[in-house]
Amino acid sequence: MAYPISLKDKVALIVGGAGGIGAATARQFADGGARVAITHRAGPDKAAAANALLTTFRGREHAAFAADVAETATLITLREAVVARYGRIDILVNTAGFTKPVPHSDLEALDDDLIDRMFEVNWRGQFATIRTFAPLLRASGDGLIVSVSSIAGTTGLGSSIAYCATKAGIDVMTKSLARALAPQVRVLGVAPGVVDTGFVPGRGADFNEKSSATTPLKRVATADDVAAAILSCATHLGFSTGMTITVDGGRSL
Repeated sequence: MAYPISLKDKVALIVGGAGGIGAATARQFADGGARVAITHRAGPDKAAAANALLTTFRGREHAAFAADVAETATLITLREAVVARYGRIDILVNTAGFTKPVPHSDLEALDDDLIDRMFEVNWRGQFATIRTFAPLLRASGDGLIVSVSSIAGTTGLGSSIAYCATKAGIDVMTKSLARALAPQVRVLGVAPGVVDTGFVPGRGADFNEKSSATTPLKRVATADDVAAAILSCATHLGFSTGMTITVDGGRSL
């Protein structure tokens, strides 16, 4: 598949690429000609599932590695494994995340442990991943970072107040790092609205139907919708950095 900016021979690391938006993103990058590495949580079952996923991708130079964004030591091990396999990295996509629904009015339910875990994974984890791979992305000379945010970061409406806050933090981090890492590395964000995945526990077809009714385009996003926006950051938006692209069917209007 030909794009204005070619992905041929590019190495793309999709953190959280074993499921949902991450898997759709990894597949689209592979279809575009990139060599793709994905991460999964530790465990033989998760490793087997991730490697099975890779067999469905176009091309053969893909790999799966265990990593936990909340544990920087595993990210350093991941970097060593990626360097050993590919010798470089050109694109980093952060799709790993965590949430737990908590009504915004129930302040007591949003306890310290949940707040800390939310920031540990959703904000610190993304920053730690970028920090770990920044030297390789700089060395690429044309590096790209794309972090998955959410419209919750700007609307204040989401699965919990803490979740909204972490996503707002990612939006600000995108701007800050775009300045700090330029010109060798571009930094972009993609902010979905409601997406038809199992990311938010307890949300299913009923929630999606209600959300579709109040969304101007009358449906919720698919994982491929979000992946296409992430892909466009690499293939079409070569002169963009520091911005967050909304992919919500107009839900935030």
